Amino acid sequence: MSNTFISKHYNTGISTYLWIVTNRKERWRRGKIQLVDATGFFKKMRKSLGNKRNEICDPQRDQITRLYGNFKENEFVRIFYREDFGYRRITVERPLRLNFAVTEERIGRLREAGPFCGLAESRKRKDTKAAAAEEAEGKKTQDVVLDSLQGLASQRTVKNRSTFSELVESMLREAELKVPAPLFKAILTALSERDETADLCTDANGKPEPDPELRDYENVPLKEDVAAYMVREVLPHVPDAWVDESKTKVGYEININRYFYKYTPPRALDAIEADLKQIEKEIADMLGEVTQ
Repeated sequence: MSNTFISKHYNTGISTYLWIVTNRKERWRRGKIQLVDATGFFKKMRKSLGNKRNEICDPQRDQITRLYGNFKENEFVRIFYREDFGYRRITVERPLRLNFAVTEERIGRLREAGPFCGLAESRKRKDTKAAAAEEAEGKKTQDVVLDSLQGLASQRTVKNRSTFSELVESMLREAELKVPAPLFKAILTALSERDETADLCTDANGKPEPDPELRDYENVPLKEDVAAYMVREVLPHVPDAWVDESKTKVGYEININRYFYKYTPPRALDAIEADLKQIEKEIADMLGEVTQ
C-alpha cells in the first residue's frame, strides 16, 4: 500500500496528491497507510503567478519530509491499517411481486412487445410470396393469442404468477396454439404490474426472483460482518431483502477531507445581526442618495 501527502501546487487551483508506493516497507510500516496533510505548508510568493500566491520551498519540504519520516500521528499525520479504507460493495435484492390482469391497457402493451410484433414479420426477404404467407400466418397467430386472452378479461386481478401462467396456458391449449417461450414471457410481462401485496415470483428452484427496479447497493467496511450490517441497516426497513453474494465486489477509498476535517463553529448570532443591520443601513443610505 502507500503513504499519501496532500498539498497545493502553485500552478493549479486543485489539490495535488503525492503517493509513495513501495514493496520494501520497514517492518513497522507494513500493512499501514500514512496520510500527511501538507496543505498548510507553503510560503507567500514575492510575485504572484496569476491568482496563485503560494509556493512550497525547501523549509516546507523539510518539514513535510520529517513528518513522513517520524511516522507518528499528530495534527498533520494520520496512520491507518489498510483494511480501514476497504469495503465490500454488496447488491441488495428485493423480491419481485406482480399482479396479472387482461385489460385494454395491458393488451396494448402486448401489441407493442417485440416477440408479439415479430409474429407478423418475415425474414424471407428474397421470396416475397413466401414472406407474405409467413406474415399472414403470423397475424393469424396474433389474433388467436388476443382472442384467447380475452377469455381471461372477466377474471379478477390474479396475484400469483404461477396461477396466472396456468390460466394462460389453458386458454392457449383450448385454441390449439403452442407459443414459443419468448412470446409466452412477453405475454406475462405485458399483462403484469408491480404490486407489493402480490405473491412472490419464484424461479424453477422455488427461490424468490429479484426485482431489478428495487435493487440497491451498500458499501460495507471490510472490518464489519455483512450479515450484521444487513440486520442493523437494511432489514429494519425492508425485511424481505437479501444479498446477492455473487455480485459482491471489494474496493478501497481514501477520503482525505474526512480524516483532516476541522470543525469551524458558526458565527455568533449577534455578530450576524450586526452585519445585517450595517448592510441595511448602507442600502438605505444609497437609496437616499438616489432619491435626492
